[in-house]
Amino acid sequence: MRIGVDVGGTNTDAVLLAGKKVLGAVKRPTSSDVSSGISSAIGALISDCDVEAGEITAVMIGTTHFTNAFIQRRELVPVYAIRIGFPAGRGIPPYSSWPADLKALVCGGSAMVRGGFEFDGREISPLDEAAIANAVTEARANGIGQIAVSCIFSQLNPDHETRTAALISELAPEMEVSLSSELGRVGLLERENAAIMNASLRPLAATITAAFERALQEQGITAPFYISQNDGTLMSADYMQRYPVMTFAAGPTNSIRGAAWLTGANDAIVVDIGGTTSDVGVLMGGFPRQSTVHVDVGGVRTNFRMPDILSIGLGGGSQVRESAGKVTVGPDSVGFQLLTEGLIFGGETLTASDIAVASGQISFGDPSRVAGLSPVLVSQARKAVARLIDDAIDRMKTMPGDIPMILVGGGSILVSETPQGVSEMLHPEHAGVANAIGAAIGQVSGEVDRIYNIADAQERAAALADAEAQAKAHAVSAGAAPDSVEIVNIEAVPLQYLPGGATRVVCRAVGDLAMVE
Repeated sequence: MRIGVDVGGTNTDAVLLAGKKVLGAVKRPTSSDVSSGISSAIGALISDCDVEAGEITAVMIGTTHFTNAFIQRRELVPVYAIRIGFPAGRGIPPYSSWPADLKALVCGGSAMVRGGFEFDGREISPLDEAAIANAVTEARANGIGQIAVSCIFSQLNPDHETRTAALISELAPEMEVSLSSELGRVGLLERENAAIMNASLRPLAATITAAFERALQEQGITAPFYISQNDGTLMSADYMQRYPVMTFAAGPTNSIRGAAWLTGANDAIVVDIGGTTSDVGVLMGGFPRQSTVHVDVGGVRTNFRMPDILSIGLGGGSQVRESAGKVTVGPDSVGFQLLTEGLIFGGETLTASDIAVASGQISFGDPSRVAGLSPVLVSQARKAVARLIDDAIDRMKTMPGDIPMILVGGGSILVSETPQGVSEMLHPEHAGVANAIGAAIGQVSGEVDRIYNIADAQERAAALADAEAQAKAHAVSAGAAPDSVEIVNIEAVPLQYLPGGATRVVCRAVGDLAMVE
């Protein structure tokens, strides 16, 4: 039996799975210390399902803690950035494009040193190890414990980055190093940003790992636990401590994976409606469609893998207003205060949940408090909700024709009619905890994004084989059972603006979690 947990900003959801059967599900308020909320949810789940802690074989946890920490500018530490590629990369120094408030928190200094590679793998210049030593000395003098290392075309050849990491380990073994080649994709500045972001979160990752461990110990669970990544798969606790940025957007990703598992669909639009916002994503082959563009997180441009998610201001707590005969829904919301602010709960704020009750879509709270609402107001509000959903689906669709839609989340009661462009609307059982289910069923992945020089068919075959081998190795290092790993996607795109047959290869491998039935 496995437990899936999703730690959201308002609620912590937990589910218990035995094979493909959901044995139970609970919701508990998220706590400020993280651990007590998880402990409360898991404790209630075990009690409700009448199982022993020793019967649990693994716990999978999805959390928005790291995303929220970065966006809210809290619990971050300063990072010293080393960029290898001087003088070619001196035009735009590290941290140049960062928001001023975030830069003030995270920037612990930087250095640009000689080294790096051309697009074809040729060395621009030898690595300046003396400059690396000077940078480490400066970082240590400033009390910096985290270093982010980036290098020109390290996705093609990571040797200078790995050598720099080895030098730092020799000179200052107490420092932690984040390498851009292990985190980001093609694009130096965005990859460098990803490494810096990761480094700024590593001490917090250790704290959160300890909190998760404490929560499980409180419930007598000795089984291993794993963390949800932003591509719908899992990683070990040790892996998370090294790469906390890999948890970004894990929440909506888990909802999409949970929706696929609950319905059996492989290709569909997934709409996850919460209390404040709705996340709209696309299910392709059972996994979330990945974004192909640079992603902005907290005002910082990055290029690590992220799901393609559209968030809109529609949720159960969205405020409904009427002005000049026009009715609007959201984007502002009462959020977690719905249970006190909504009309059906004795409050004074008209919300989308009130409209759902007044229209007869659902019955909860005190329906008598919305019985006197104008039928015209209710009808117009429902149409406003429908327009928001229709527009979001239209923006996310990339193919002609209608496509199935899976409706999940606690706010899914807001939608009762099939939106435009949708062939069928699926609202499965346990839709309210699809996020926790997505965490529980997670597999483990590994990805490679590299540039190869491919001159002929033989070199192409060798490049693809190398990418596949590396992707599988990454999956195993993240916790996958070696004999279960398989390639689920590989793309080879020629880079026409570069000579020498330069080709970008993106390869993704997925396997079953080791130690789980």
